[in-house]
Amino acid sequence: MTKPYRIDHLVLPVEHIDVAENRLGNLGFTVAPAALHPFGTQNACVFFADGTYLEPLVIADPAKYNASIGRKDVFTGRDQAFRKHAGGEGFSALVAATQDALGDHDRFVASGLSAGNVFEFSRPVKMPDGSQSEAAFRLAFAASGSAADFFLFSCQRLQALPGDRAALERHANGVSGLSEIVLFSGGDANAVQLIETVFGCDGKMSPDGDMVFATGNARIRLTRKPVFDGLAFNVPEEGGSGLRGAGIVFSVRDLAVTQAALAANGVSSAEAGGRLVVPAAPGQGVAFAFEEK
Repeated sequence: MTKPYRIDHLVLPVEHIDVAENRLGNLGFTVAPAALHPFGTQNACVFFADGTYLEPLVIADPAKYNASIGRKDVFTGRDQAFRKHAGGEGFSALVAATQDALGDHDRFVASGLSAGNVFEFSRPVKMPDGSQSEAAFRLAFAASGSAADFFLFSCQRLQALPGDRAALERHANGVSGLSEIVLFSGGDANAVQLIETVFGCDGKMSPDGDMVFATGNARIRLTRKPVFDGLAFNVPEEGGSGLRGAGIVFSVRDLAVTQAALAANGVSSAEAGGRLVVPAAPGQGVAFAFEEK
């Protein structure tokens, strides 16, 4: 049986990259230098020792961004729709690591879940020591529902990110990687099929009624409850409203270290279910939680 795909990274649209850098820094994360995309967006990633990363994403060059949308590029088109729907910030996409994005695209088309054409691009990567290289990617998209909804894609690294990111993977909050991604189903009848198709793993019902998927490196939890570890998250008033990113759970070795790092920077957190939970804030468009593993 084929192994499930691994989670590669998470896309987190933000309005201002400096606000995101400051917020993530206060949360105890080491943030990589900002990097521009050729289609008008910019990121400042947070890399983890388990090979995953967060991608805070801002619109840096509106002209290039709008030109990309005009070409009907899936990534920028859905980013624009998501920002309009979510008020500019949030958690818009979950990304699977792949060695064959073209094959994934064929699978997505066959399952009726393709969100559009395969997309390739490259971008510069700057390291803390000032050195620079180039990374290249090929993306295959899958989604259900409207263009404003949460979506998934697989990412093939044609030119890998720099191999030695040790300095960027050390975080004052003790985070080593991703533990669980929580999604709100929003009445999307195709959500289970979407996740199973992209990650190649079957969902299993948990005792509390959620559907849980064991990817190659972290869990995905699909829930119908509009809460994240006891804290309500933003769900549009009308019923349904489509698939949404609800929260991100990080792995740490010692919650006391995490709590101290948050407190030192004036970040409030709440204990819930053995986790430390930090509600969404400007520059952090979705709830974060930390748990010992």
